[in-house]
Amino acid sequence: MKRQFYIFFIILLLIFPVTACSSTVPSNCTQAIIGITDSWNSSHVTLTLAEKNESGQWQRVLGPIPGRLGRNGCAWGMGIHNSPAGYRKKEGDGRSPAGIFAIGGLWVTNATPVQHDKAIPYVKVGPADLWVTDPAFPKLHNRHVRLDHPARTAWEKKEQMRQTDYPHSIKMLIHHNTVESVGTPIVGAGSSIFFHIWRREGAAPTAGCTAMPEENLRAIISRLRARRNPVYILLPRAEYARYRSDWKLP
Repeated sequence: MKRQFYIFFIILLLIFPVTACSSTVPSNCTQAIIGITDSWNSSHVTLTLAEKNESGQWQRVLGPIPGRLGRNGCAWGMGIHNSPAGYRKKEGDGRSPAGIFAIGGLWVTNATPVQHDKAIPYVKVGPADLWVTDPAFPKLHNRHVRLDHPARTAWEKKEQMRQTDYPHSIKMLIHHNTVESVGTPIVGAGSSIFFHIWRREGAAPTAGCTAMPEENLRAIISRLRARRNPVYILLPRAEYARYRSDWKLP
């Protein structure tokens, strides 16, 4: 009888495998921007840049840096991690995606050159550059599109990347719900998530991005190296402590 039970149990596991949260910082990652908030509902974040030394130990090299998140705090996003149960980020909810995310390229209109690793993709944003968030175009959702002409139709202008908004003059992509992170971006799960310069010297939250003082953003960008596979880790303090060991967080 006992043998029959074990056989039945094994069959169940084969049909319905147990899924556990197996998120970890990738083993080839040696740079991490870390954002810690006091709670899920806080729009204030403390940022640091950590690097692994030759001994494999994480060390803080920049920070702490004050920053702002979405006006309603943060919620589980779609990145490298497998999100535990809880509220997931939705389009327009005013929350920044929490979890572990790869960091993408740079998108710049700022007149002052941004010092950066040449291996990190760099786009000088112009009037032909769009970032599509319109749910009516799922095949283009949460992607960069460059037209062969300056944006001119009402739709093109609506999707056009910002041209004259100074806080958005330096942007670094956070791979939440992007082609690179999920394969096919999911409409309604949040889009257009970047690091950028904060607004009103930090007096204003964002719509879902992570913002910080310009000098700190420039300092972080200048230090990042593509070969070090940098990630962004954003979590409330309690969740960081809870998952630190299992997720191999710095």
